[in-house]
Amino acid sequence: MAERPEYLMGGEEARLIPTLPDSCREQKSASVLFAGMRAIHELRHALLKSIGVRVGTRAVLECWTEVVFRTKDKRDPPPKDRPDGLLVLRSGKKEWRALVEAKVGNEIIGEEQVTRYLQIAKQHKIDAVITITNQFVALPTHHPVRLSKTATKQVDLFHWSWAFVKTQCDLLKKNNSIEDESQTFILEEISHYFDSDRAGISRFDQMNAEWKDVVNKVKSKASLVKTSDEVQNTIGAWHQEQRDICLLMSARTGSVVSLRLKNEHRQDPGKRLKDEAAEFCKRPVLSCNLIIVNAAADLEVIADLERRMIYCSMRVTAPKDKKSTKARANWLLRQLKETTQTGFFIRAIRPGKAESTYIALDMVRETPELIESDNSNSTATAFEVVYEVDLAGKFSGRKVFIDELEKAIPYFYKQVGERLKAWTPPPPKIHNPKNESDQTDLGDSCN
Repeated sequence: MAERPEYLMGGEEARLIPTLPDSCREQKSASVLFAGMRAIHELRHALLKSIGVRVGTRAVLECWTEVVFRTKDKRDPPPKDRPDGLLVLRSGKKEWRALVEAKVGNEIIGEEQVTRYLQIAKQHKIDAVITITNQFVALPTHHPVRLSKTATKQVDLFHWSWAFVKTQCDLLKKNNSIEDESQTFILEEISHYFDSDRAGISRFDQMNAEWKDVVNKVKSKASLVKTSDEVQNTIGAWHQEQRDICLLMSARTGSVVSLRLKNEHRQDPGKRLKDEAAEFCKRPVLSCNLIIVNAAADLEVIADLERRMIYCSMRVTAPKDKKSTKARANWLLRQLKETTQTGFFIRAIRPGKAESTYIALDMVRETPELIESDNSNSTATAFEVVYEVDLAGKFSGRKVFIDELEKAIPYFYKQVGERLKAWTPPPPKIHNPKNESDQTDLGDSCN
C-alpha cells in the first residue's frame, strides 16, 4: 500500500471495488478507472499518451480519491473543495501530478469549478487538471469550458469524455494488447462496469434544443446569425457528435479513428467554433472528415440542412494506367462488386472546369459508358463513391438525426470503405535487351 503524500490531509487509494454508497456514482466510476490505470500499464499508457505524458515501463502511478490538501496554517479550516482524484506518476526522480474532477450522467463541470481547481493546482505546484464528463471534445487538449489563455498559463487543462475512456478499454481488449491474463480480466471487469447503468456513462445521442428551429429556418430560407445561441449551440453539438462518431468507428473497426482538422483549429477550439459558425450561416451544411488507419481515403460526412440529406463519401485517384474514363470506372467497379446498389452513386471528377458526372452505382454497373461526359473529352482523374440518405421530415428530429447518422456511417464504411483500395502505379519493368548478344556482352563487361 502506497503512503499518502505529505501535502494531503485526506484521501484514499483508488479501489477497483469501491465500497461507496450507490448515490456516489461519480466517485465510484472515478475510483474504478484510477484503480484500473494503476493496475494495467497499457491502460495508463493509452490514456496519458493522449495528453502528451510519456509512461515508461518502470514508471509507477499512484491514484488517490477524494483528496483534501493541507492548509498552510494548521488552525485554518480544511478546504471545501475535494477533487475526485489525484494522479502521481513517478519516473525515476521525475514526478508528474494531475488533479482529476469527474462528473457522470447529465452533470457538467462549470467554469467556476474548473477555475478553482486550476488555482489549487497552481498553489500546490501540480502539473495538470483533468476533467472527465459525458461531454465530448475533438481532442483531449480541447475543453468544453472556455477559459482565457492566462488561466492555463502554469497548469495544463485536459478533458476526457467517459466514452473516450471506455473506447480505450475496448480497443485494448479487441486488439489483444494485454498479455497478462489477470490484467486482461481486470480490464474486462472495468469495461463491464462502465457498460452498466450504475456507472452513469452515456454517449452523445441528440442534437441541441434549438436543432428543430434551425432546420426549419433553413428550410424557409430565413437568415441565421453566426453569434446567436442557436447557431453556436448547433455547431457545438456537431463538434460533440463528430467526436462520438470517431469513438463509435474506433470501437467498430478496432483501430483509432480521428478527425482531420486544420492546424489552427487543432490548436484553438474557440477559433474552430467561430469559423465554422460563420461558414454555416453562409452554407447550412455540417461536415467532417474521418481519418481511418489504412483506409484508401478519408471518410467525408455531410449533413445538408437545405436538402435534409446525409452524405457519406470517399474519394480516390483514378488509375493513370487506364486511358478512358470507362476503363478507369471498371477498375473501381471491380472493387465494389459486392456493394449493395441502393443509395450509392459514383461521381467521376475531371480536371479544371470540365464537368463531373454523377451516376447511380447500379446504372454504371449495367452501362459503364454512362460515366463518360457528353460535354467533355477530358478523362476522369478521380472518383468519389457517395452514399445518400434522404431523411425528409425526420431530419429535424434531434435524436432521429443522430440515430440515422450513426447508422449511415458504419454502413457506408462496411459497404465501401472496407473494399476500396487506392490506386498505386505499377513497379517499373526491366526492358529486354535488343538481342541475346547484347545481354552476353553486358555480362562479360562485369568480369
